[in-house]
Amino acid sequence: MIEKWWSEIITYGNLEHALLPELQIREKETIIPKNRYNAFHGTGLEEKLKSQKIMDVIIGGVMTNLCCETTARDAFVRNFRVFFLANGTQTASQDLHRASLKNLAFGFATLMTCDQAAKAL
Repeated sequence: MIEKWWSEIITYGNLEHALLPELQIREKETIIPKNRYNAFHGTGLEEKLKSQKIMDVIIGGVMTNLCCETTARDAFVRNFRVFFLANGTQTASQDLHRASLKNLAFGFATLMTCDQAAKAL
């Protein structure tokens, strides 16, 4: 279905698929590939988090109103406590970004800035 919305799909190995160079993946960190908006769909993410007794998730990335919001809502439904990085997500327009933030703050996630998250950690 994603191909119906997006004419070009980001494929494994191309430039758009690469992580930002500023993101340094540490030895004990895991990258979980996904092929849907929802990071929980078919990835084993829920099982991995719960096996480590992790019940809080912090969500950032692109696009606020698609991948980030879908993952946040599903995390909430799966009984995770969701923290959503208001300035750590972005999308195609500020209207869409703000609409997602308002929806999430109304009953799915605690909004916070990247600085607030860093201080809390």
